[in-house]
Amino acid sequence: MGRRAERLDKPLVWLRGEIKTPPFSRTARVEAGLLLRRLQQGETLSLPQARPMPAIGRRCHELRILDEGHNWRIVYRTDADAIVIGEVFDKKTRATPPDVIDRCRNGSVATTKLSVGEYSDEAIEEKASGG
Repeated sequence: MGRRAERLDKPLVWLRGEIKTPPFSRTARVEAGLLLRRLQQGETLSLPQARPMPAIGRRCHELRILDEGHNWRIVYRTDADAIVIGEVFDKKTRATPPDVIDRCRNGSVATTKLSVGEYSDEAIEEKASGG
């Protein structure tokens, strides 16, 4: 019998935002969790679940979650050793709001550099606040 290779999931690093019920419906929260799990396991998602966000930075994308009257977006970056969550918001217009793009590009998901071993709450909070 062959040995089964153990595959570790990439951790989720939350710089901003959260997914909870409410405001997400239970169904949307579960869908978000399943999509994030797929990312953690190394899967690359594409439309309709996700799309690249080159305006924010390299390896930056948004998850797209349709909910009861809401169009949730979760902006994330894929690193070799983590999935970095930069923003969670309800998209109300066709275009991503400029303030969301600016926050992600300048203050969190596109610029925060993390490496293995830097996932303690204190280290993440310090990096996210620019310390």
